[in-house]
Amino acid sequence: MRKTKNYFALPFNPELKQRARKLRQAGNLSEVLLWNQIKKKQLLGLDFDRQKIIGNYIVDFYCAELKVALEIDGESHINKAEYDARRDAYLKSLGLTVIHVTDEDVKRNLAGVMVWLEGHVALKK
Repeated sequence: MRKTKNYFALPFNPELKQRARKLRQAGNLSEVLLWNQIKKKQLLGLDFDRQKIIGNYIVDFYCAELKVALEIDGESHINKAEYDARRDAYLKSLGLTVIHVTDEDVKRNLAGVMVWLEGHVALKK
């Protein structure tokens, strides 16, 4: 059972459940690399979910305790600036913080990304 009410308080589109499951199973390299660093409360003892459905969107990672959505921006985000802006505005309207990390940064400098994330999320704690 989740320890936070923030987890179940968010809007949820059940029609996206299968898509979120497929995204988790497919797992692109940068998502898998980052997930291996944050799963099982490895990042400051925080619980993250992978491919979390929020409304009509699926975010890469979500921490209910801090109300933070973490997105890895890679090739799938090319030519989707308008969509990403709409999604970010929606998430922010729910009181969430959206953090973007580039796919290349995760692949080339995972240690640096982790230090940056620790500093960024520590401010929210």
